[in-house]
Amino acid sequence: MSWDFLFFANSALLGAGLAMDAFSVSLANGLAEPDMRPGRMCAIAGVYALFQIAMPLLGWLCVHTVVAAFGAVERFIPWIALVLLVYIGGKMLRDGLSRDSADAEKPAARLTPGVLIVQGVATSIDALSVGFTIASYPAVMAAASAAVIGAVTFGLCMIALAVGRRFGTRLADKATIVGGLILIAIGLEIFLRGMLG
Repeated sequence: MSWDFLFFANSALLGAGLAMDAFSVSLANGLAEPDMRPGRMCAIAGVYALFQIAMPLLGWLCVHTVVAAFGAVERFIPWIALVLLVYIGGKMLRDGLSRDSADAEKPAARLTPGVLIVQGVATSIDALSVGFTIASYPAVMAAASAAVIGAVTFGLCMIALAVGRRFGTRLADKATIVGGLILIAIGLEIFLRGMLG
């Protein structure tokens, strides 16, 4: 893997796909606090971004400590990435398509620091599997990819908070569908690159 356009494009697309849960939650948080100040918006988006940075790095670390002891597993990494991203993407698609419109209109509860941390973990746990998809990267590239994922998450969450304050959560199901499609496409791309490369 090299520092080329494809590296940054893949990282940005991974970020966009993985951020859709946080995007949806941010829409709900924006609806719940229509008077939210910019500093609070930055703090909320920052928490989501930090978790989206930490989870892929934790997954990468697991691959390089636990899985590294078993060299035979390396050839299965494209398969593992495909299965995980298609599973996560498919779940997001199903959730987006089956969301009850009455549920989408419910405002979120007031956001406390504890609730924000729980939301951060819940919306980023899927990103743990990205450690498998970036397993072939050296540490510096894995950190750069995670940073791009975090930056994309931060930007999308800031947009979602602003939109949520204005329009509510009517867009949440569509964001989840788009995120699912992006993750499935990335899983297929990683699989094909691993099998053909």
